[in-house]
Amino acid sequence: MIAAKNLVIGYGNSLRCDDGVGVRVAEMVADWHLPKVRSLAVTQLTPELAQDLAGVDSIIFVDACQAVDTDTVEVCALKPLATTQLHSHFGDPRALLSLTLAIYGKCPQAWWVIIPATNFQLGESLSSLAKKGIALALIQIRAILNGNCQTMTTATDIKYNSCTK
Repeated sequence: MIAAKNLVIGYGNSLRCDDGVGVRVAEMVADWHLPKVRSLAVTQLTPELAQDLAGVDSIIFVDACQAVDTDTVEVCALKPLATTQLHSHFGDPRALLSLTLAIYGKCPQAWWVIIPATNFQLGESLSSLAKKGIALALIQIRAILNGNCQTMTTATDIKYNSCTK
């Protein structure tokens, strides 16, 4: 078995409509059966994932965000946060990168693909905005995996706390 060099982690709650777009994207990437690419669909980012991050060259995080002023899929280059506070789970993938760096002394190149969403009610249906976002996110992920991605923003431009679900 060839070790994966790239990891895609899609996260969210698939029982809260659009909140599950990250999970759906991760499942679709897994269906591509790409060599050296591993894909995980998880409910939330937990400290245990640091071990997975330490073993890859690049990581792509995929999540939903309440669409406020945009319907654009954002692709952001990420760097670890300056803090290494330990929590049971993380809302911001930069915290997981920080933990990986603190424990393993290394951190993969990282991107955050943020898909705009509008419906976070109980259910499994997706809004038309989320469906469009999934299609665009898959194009961006393939570009990242092929080394052809141009990020739209940097980690310092992201105000994740303002992204409410």
